[in-house]
Amino acid sequence: MNFTNSVRLNSKYVLLAIVSLLIFGCKEKEEESIETTEEIAIVEPEIYEFGFKIKDFIVKRDTVRRGDSFGKILEKNKIGYPQIYEIATAAKDSFDVRKLQIGKPYTILCSKDSLQTPKCFIYQPNLEEYVVVNFQDSIHAYTSRKPIKYVERTVTGVINNSISVTLDEKGVSPVLTNKLADNIYAWTIDFSRLQKGDSFKVIYTDKYIDDTIYAGVHDVKAAYFNHNSEPFYAFKFQTDSVKGIYDYFDDEAKNLRRAFLKSPISFIRISSRYNLNRRIAYYGYALRPHKGTDFAAAVGTPIMATASGVVTESRYKGGNGNYVKIRHNSTYETQYLHMQKRKVKVGQHVKQGDVIGWVGMTGNTGGPHVCYRFWKNGRQVDPFKEELPQAEPISESLKTEYLTFIRPIKEQLDSLLIEEEHEEDIPNENMITYNHNQ
Repeated sequence: MNFTNSVRLNSKYVLLAIVSLLIFGCKEKEEESIETTEEIAIVEPEIYEFGFKIKDFIVKRDTVRRGDSFGKILEKNKIGYPQIYEIATAAKDSFDVRKLQIGKPYTILCSKDSLQTPKCFIYQPNLEEYVVVNFQDSIHAYTSRKPIKYVERTVTGVINNSISVTLDEKGVSPVLTNKLADNIYAWTIDFSRLQKGDSFKVIYTDKYIDDTIYAGVHDVKAAYFNHNSEPFYAFKFQTDSVKGIYDYFDDEAKNLRRAFLKSPISFIRISSRYNLNRRIAYYGYALRPHKGTDFAAAVGTPIMATASGVVTESRYKGGNGNYVKIRHNSTYETQYLHMQKRKVKVGQHVKQGDVIGWVGMTGNTGGPHVCYRFWKNGRQVDPFKEELPQAEPISESLKTEYLTFIRPIKEQLDSLLIEEEHEEDIPNENMITYNHNQ
């Protein structure tokens, strides 16, 4: 083979190699292009509401307006009165269509076509419950509840003003303040006399409906208050599993409840205390004993019975104005003066915490308040200086179980750091969530 033929042959091989590289390179790029342009199917989750797959219907939402009735609502949505009567009659054992309330929401599920024929009527009497009147095939009605979720949270703080202001600054619902003051510590701590520097720790649960609707503070699991340098623990414990009775006890298994509430009204200030040596400038500093405790509050504030008992007086009389007197037992009586209006009658039995009237300015008074008077064995005394009887203590059979039950909860409380400054409204990283489908 001469030199010229050799060069030609080599050139052919080189050209063949270049063409091959180009071909394979194009294939690789083509494959890469195919891979990068490959479409990924996105499957949207099915959305259910009230137990129905929402995308299968045209959904119409509204609220009951003045003048609306079940019949008028369905008529506006193209259902004739013969069918409306049939639906109402068939559903009457489960749902009284006459009890629609103004302002309550309802939903109508309609067929997904040009006629948009109503298939189902759903009424919500409250945030948790809903009533379904289904007339797709056969007519039937039933009541159900939305899923409930409870989220355990903690909050701590130092009192600089009041417990309500402190919790409000932390973005916590005022319901928690009410539960602490009225339900848990009502017998042991006077919340109108909290001191600057008192501190607290609380473990509580928030309630959510359908995962998204905040329904407020549900319950308080445990709490701790350092008031006047004295610790006050509170732990919720079930004392009767058959009746579902719970109560709050301290770290030594003592019941926090007493036979009498500290105050007949919530979140008040004491404007005048029991004082047998009181002298008033208006009367020339003459001795005018004050045998009651005055709780200042706005006109219309509910007044509660501080203990259970029977109403012995409910009337208007001179300087007392409108007043109510209650006998609790053979030893104790209480009286509530200057009411705007009375709610109870003589002979009526009232329970501790029942509203018996409202704060007013009737009788001899310079401002809205309730004068609270307290009798022991027929003599008026200062309830704040009396050793008032406690409620039933925890049974000995449950005491060991209780102390074991609260041990980890107390450790959790004790380990919480007290935050003095305002915190941003950030979800608690240690919160516990649990669902409850009712």
